[in-house]
Amino acid sequence: MDRSFLVKNARERERLAALVSRLSDADLARPLGHDWTVAAALVHLAFWDLRAVRLMEQYEKGSVTPSAADIDVINDTVHALARAIPPRAAARLAVDAAERVDRRLETFPDRLLDAVVAADRPFNPERHLHRAEHLDEIERALR
Repeated sequence: MDRSFLVKNARERERLAALVSRLSDADLARPLGHDWTVAAALVHLAFWDLRAVRLMEQYEKGSVTPSAADIDVINDTVHALARAIPPRAAARLAVDAAERVDRRLETFPDRLLDAVVAADRPFNPERHLHRAEHLDEIERALR
């Protein structure tokens, strides 16, 4: 298994941590559009990283089952939850979740990564792609 994605994951995790460290409370409350704020987008990132951690745990136990989850329904649910989380806590959660999933991926066995790919990626180990998308969005909003 090619693990070159780990370097990219780390780069975007470090970018996330650097961004969060300089965000003010006003920045965290800044709208991104469609009723999303910077803080809500950070909760969104944290959710998807923590979901990946949970799926890795299930893969290691041999108990993963395919899901027919509707991504839009999940994102709408996360959005509703994100509005209830204090913005500074949302920012810390995003960084903590990114660190957790990246550390987990560093030691996740190749045979299980192969199984994830074979199962049509129930989670994407290339976490950097999702992070970069939302970090770009946040940075545009902060300009």
